[in-house]
Amino acid sequence: MSDLLRLATAGSVDDGKSTLVGRLLYDTKSVLADQIDAVTRASVDKGLSTPDLSLLVDGLRAEREQGITIDVAYRYFATPKRSFVLADTPGHVQYTRNTVSGASTAQLVILLVDARKGVIEQTRRHAAVMALLGVPKLVLAVNKIDLVDDPAGVYAKITAEFSELTAKLGWAPEDVQEIPVSALHGDNVASRSENTPYYDGPSLIEHLESVPVDADVHGRHEIGLRFPVQYVIRPRTAEYPDYRGYAGQVAAGLVSKGDEVVVLPSGTRTTVERIDTPNGELVSAQPGRSVTLVLADDVDVSRGDVIAAAVGAPEPIDAFDATVCWLGDKPLRPGARLLLKHGTRTTQAIVGALIERFDEQHLAADPGPESLSLNDIGRISVRVADPIVADDYSVNRHTGSFLLIDPAGGNTLAAGLVGDALTAVEVGA
Repeated sequence: MSDLLRLATAGSVDDGKSTLVGRLLYDTKSVLADQIDAVTRASVDKGLSTPDLSLLVDGLRAEREQGITIDVAYRYFATPKRSFVLADTPGHVQYTRNTVSGASTAQLVILLVDARKGVIEQTRRHAAVMALLGVPKLVLAVNKIDLVDDPAGVYAKITAEFSELTAKLGWAPEDVQEIPVSALHGDNVASRSENTPYYDGPSLIEHLESVPVDADVHGRHEIGLRFPVQYVIRPRTAEYPDYRGYAGQVAAGLVSKGDEVVVLPSGTRTTVERIDTPNGELVSAQPGRSVTLVLADDVDVSRGDVIAAAVGAPEPIDAFDATVCWLGDKPLRPGARLLLKHGTRTTQAIVGALIERFDEQHLAADPGPESLSLNDIGRISVRVADPIVADDYSVNRHTGSFLLIDPAGGNTLAAGLVGDALTAVEVGA
């Protein structure tokens, strides 16, 4: 079990995400005393009898004034058993792009629903987005359970509907945990509550502490080495007159001294002579480790190239289909000329056909749309000027994702997944 869990929150407006996150921070003693004092004073000023824990996390002035979360904020907390990095994401439909950003690296997502409203349109949208992103584990937090007349019946109805939805989206039952909670009062957050006798599962924190999650989501060990070159190091000093190293982060696989590798897209083969770090040499390096590789031969390697395992190396591609979440204010149309950033390589790209738009409410495809608007998810064809070394997103999250960027202003216009991620979540037509 990993000692670090990356998680995110999602849910509709007023489902209580900020209160739940504040409760998690408060119950794990991850906030300072003066912060609690400030929240208590602000709560009294608002006429509340108990601290409004949402004030711990809604830090922007606009968030406090409107009572909503607008941007993604990262929170850090820990228990004796595990450390956590939490991306607190917005609930408004117009901020779906922020939710995509926050959940893109999550190993688990807490999806909230208001017990009084049940599974609504935004719940289905967020669940579909999490399925597309390949989030391995999901928690349904049925919040405000203390505000309904028949909590056991309401909880049973919501969880039955949600289980049907997640099964269609591809999650196995053991990957989804449903918990009735009251973020305001702390029921089933840090410890199990006597107020929910119909529920015999773990509290939220107990589940977060114990859920088995592979630190390398999408099996980064299951494919060979993928090492995007970030920087070429050539000191040319008296101490290192001929040193040539290639710095970057291991995106997949394992690299060891003596391994045979291939430089892509050129296809040049060589071996790893050394693995350097600021603290000395390593025998091997795993995914997530930033290192400098020194190769046995003087080969041509530049930023944006990928050093890959010689056996099973992917073929560089210059045309492919991809699933994108459109983040731009102006619609995407066929023929758009953009920049594509994949790993450490940025190249010119042109969008060909818009193959389909995803209807997340009915889990179905809308073929041949004229455009993709803000927050739309769709499948498109892309052609790039310089080949990229990519894996299908379903195989590897890191080497299968990319960004589409406005060449004029530099704004990110789309988050993309190589391959047809929609196939796994479309069940209708």
